[in-house]
Amino acid sequence: MVETTSLIKNKAQERHGKLQRNDLCWCGSGKKYKKCHLVADKQEMDEEKESGKPLDRIERSSEYIEGMRKSCRLAADTLDMVANRIRIGITTDTINTWVHEYTLDHGAIPAPLNYKGFPKSTCTSLNEVICHGIPDHTVIKEGDIINVDITCNLDGYFGDTSKTFLMGECSPDAKKITAVAEECLKRGIQAVTPYGRMGDIGAAIQAYAHSQGCSVVEKFVGHGVGRQFHENPQVPHFGKKGTGVRLLPGMFFTIEPMINLGDKDLYILEDNWTAVTIDGRLSAQFEHTIFLTETGAEVLT
Repeated sequence: MVETTSLIKNKAQERHGKLQRNDLCWCGSGKKYKKCHLVADKQEMDEEKESGKPLDRIERSSEYIEGMRKSCRLAADTLDMVANRIRIGITTDTINTWVHEYTLDHGAIPAPLNYKGFPKSTCTSLNEVICHGIPDHTVIKEGDIINVDITCNLDGYFGDTSKTFLMGECSPDAKKITAVAEECLKRGIQAVTPYGRMGDIGAAIQAYAHSQGCSVVEKFVGHGVGRQFHENPQVPHFGKKGTGVRLLPGMFFTIEPMINLGDKDLYILEDNWTAVTIDGRLSAQFEHTIFLTETGAEVLT
């Protein structure tokens, strides 16, 4: 561990010393160093100079890590249960009942229930609903897309995951936004590296979404997770590579990009929870909880 940390700590200084401003950047972007990683490398050097110590990691006990793995496995199993049962003609409240009962039956608590006043045990977000849709009497119809967001509290550890489902024969737009959102999550996870930057995640997601003519919701972000439902750090799904919080081994956080077919902006309904696209076009989301180790990102859900 010490050798790995030392190597990474010295990278910024080596780059900054060897590369001239007008040289091509070390990252392979094809840009000049001054227009790419020069500022980030200088910032990294300054941070290390101020702290006087090598890049750190977050120490986690084996009990903590196993607690998170178990909770995340249950969240994933709960979502799989929904995937096996969900169908056209049921209400979103039926999904809530499934999630509530399954969570309790497995010795856990549905984390959304009564969280800051949220009235249900899961979020069900249909079509133009970006997130935080409240389950009710609404019937799922042919051609709908619906995101089901699961968070469980098992023995004081929180696991968080979500998926968007295509219901029956869906429009090309519905298929597109769902596929783009799923790929955005995949690319966000691939951008996670030990001692990298939070901005690397958002940059990868944003670049792909924009390349497909879609937008990234900026008013909601991913988050740290562990002994609390929401912890630091925040995980934006947009940004610039090489910027933001350092990604340290030992971190647990969610990546959960919300991708819109149209405008990125939104408004909140009168229930003070349901976030809807400003233009009424479709939105989709996928989410995993990540554990960052010395060797990379471990997907727990």
